[in-house]
Amino acid sequence: MPQAGTLDIQHLHKYYTVNGASLNVLENIDLSIQPGEFMAIVGASGCGKSTLLRLIIGLDNEYDGDIFLDGRRIEDTGLDRGIVFQEHRLFPWLTVRGNIETGLLNNTRFSKEEKEASVRAHIELVGLQGFESAYPQQLSGGMSQRVAIARALVNRPEILLLDEPFGALDAFTRHFLQDELLRISSEEGITMVLVTHDIEEAIYLADRVVVMQARPGRIRRVVNIDLPRPRPRNSNAFAHYKDDLLQDFSVGGHPEEILAGNLEQPA
Repeated sequence: MPQAGTLDIQHLHKYYTVNGASLNVLENIDLSIQPGEFMAIVGASGCGKSTLLRLIIGLDNEYDGDIFLDGRRIEDTGLDRGIVFQEHRLFPWLTVRGNIETGLLNNTRFSKEEKEASVRAHIELVGLQGFESAYPQQLSGGMSQRVAIARALVNRPEILLLDEPFGALDAFTRHFLQDELLRISSEEGITMVLVTHDIEEAIYLADRVVVMQARPGRIRRVVNIDLPRPRPRNSNAFAHYKDDLLQDFSVGGHPEEILAGNLEQPA
């Protein structure tokens, strides 16, 4: 089982230069995520959620402040972090096994035997035994995302980042994969950070939900989800959390952000 990582974000600011002017994207982000914790980040489009994930994964190192993983400042990509995007981004010319193996290309820690064992273990982890030789065009959208999750986990990272991983899937497949993600989280024991527009998804999956405020991106508040698992989506307690979180997007004069972000409305 991989080691769960501790993520500390301190006084984080991120700017872009647009037409010679400075655009403030993230402002004064302070957040600590504990080992094995499942954290969800919600907010309307343009609040900097995906930008924050890019900084954590190490795809962009131009920022002010600090991001630490287990006390080490993040300045580049590394095998201690895995990421899954909304689109699975599988290579169409490779099989399921081949796509998962690409996650190990830069791994010099594992021997050949350890790499083969890790690929087998993660095919089993995501329930794709028997599909090892299948190509992406032969898979459903949900199966393709399971391959992407296995590829992100095959290095046994300390933290898994998920950027709207189920946003393009139908409701039935999305709910099924949410349960699969909880199972994988329990079995792997690693830290997970999910970015989503879906308030219900955040409540269902996360230990804590970070609510982002846009222009510039700031943390409005962090909500502890004190519900035992499995969490019935139709319970009064679940509905209370959903109504409470939605108030952040309906109060304050920005109802258009709900529509822009496709945030779910209460029934």
